[in-house]
Amino acid sequence: MTAQYASTTATEDADASHGSSARAALSSFIGTTVEWYDYFLYGTAAALVFPKVFFNELTPEMATLASMASFAVAFILRPLGGMVIGHFGDRMGRKQMLVFTLLVMGLCTAAIGFLPSYNSIGYWSPGLLILLRVVQGFALGGEWGGAALMSVEHAPEGRRGLFGATMQMGVPAGLLVSTGAFALVSALPDEQFFAWGWRLPFIFSLALLFVGMYIRLQVSEPPNFEKVKAAGNVSRAPLLEVWENEKKKTVIMIFFQSVANVGYFLITVYALTYITSTLHLPRSVASTGLLVAAAVDLVMQPVFGWLSDKVGRRVVYGFGALFFAVFAFPLFWMLDTGNPVLITLALSLGLGIGHASTGSLHGVIYAEQYPTRYRFSGSSTAYQLSGIISSAPTPMVAAWLVARSGSSLSVSWYVVAAAIVSLVCVLLVKETYREPIDR
Repeated sequence: MTAQYASTTATEDADASHGSSARAALSSFIGTTVEWYDYFLYGTAAALVFPKVFFNELTPEMATLASMASFAVAFILRPLGGMVIGHFGDRMGRKQMLVFTLLVMGLCTAAIGFLPSYNSIGYWSPGLLILLRVVQGFALGGEWGGAALMSVEHAPEGRRGLFGATMQMGVPAGLLVSTGAFALVSALPDEQFFAWGWRLPFIFSLALLFVGMYIRLQVSEPPNFEKVKAAGNVSRAPLLEVWENEKKKTVIMIFFQSVANVGYFLITVYALTYITSTLHLPRSVASTGLLVAAAVDLVMQPVFGWLSDKVGRRVVYGFGALFFAVFAFPLFWMLDTGNPVLITLALSLGLGIGHASTGSLHGVIYAEQYPTRYRFSGSSTAYQLSGIISSAPTPMVAAWLVARSGSSLSVSWYVVAAAIVSLVCVLLVKETYREPIDR
């Protein structure tokens, strides 16, 4: 009787644990989807709309560069957001910070949808746009680390790669939804599109915000953090502990995702400008191609996450870095054909293989590098600092390289250089897929 009771209790505990893991994964996925919808919506608009709405007093070339700079400025605040929100996430808990970041991102995105154009209020218009973008960057800086930890720390043993990838799937899902929204409004005539059509996807963020908030409020804190809190072992200065104990590791992790960042933002932001402005193809070709590519990325991410649980994080990530290096040249060859089918295939291969095999592992790799006591601060700080170095400059660097050289070849070599940096970091980082995370 006692044995049967114990067995029943153990089964119930296992079911409860599995249910908690599933809820945490769903919460991270939905919340991250909403956050990245907001974030990528800006990237798409920066390529297709903002040069003509907020920077139209400049020449077309300078307007594009200014718009890309406004996209990049958020990356400057992301590390600060990671440090500040990570500090409170390590002291107060992951959940509260995730609710805060989601709320801020959603409200800022909706505000952009109501922002008057340059023709209406002059320089106040791009000024307010950049201000809202800066706040977005601060919020996203803390969002990523919290969502990663909620998924990975709740994950069953031996499945952290898969569950971490579930959170990372929110990135292509957000891109998919934002690109889909823009594809719908892009069908409008130019006069209506630039007057009010582009604003609708931004205002729609309010509906997504409501859904994301509801789901996130249903999830509990990860067990690892609860144990640290119950033991009175919460760090008073988590970032200081990261600096004292993990300097070398953090430097490696800052450069670790160089090729994933360069490849991703080259495809999702600069490629839109390249297709529409350099190749002079319709907006629909760029939007449709990116829509399909985001869907492929979404499907492939859990595959690579699952594979990393079987063969290790370094093997899968190294493969992705090598793929980006090799594919950097065929990518532009396929784009330059002007063939919509080949363009869609090029974007899909870049995201579905290159990004899916690298980006899917960021959550689990960064979380596994740091102990629970200061995991939020360590993973967020390293991840967000990498954005300043490799994500933020990519659209501007690519635009500058093409403008200076008149060829995309220099951009391909830029991707190869980023791949070499990531491969060196892969060799230096410790393999963690078989180590316990409860430390």
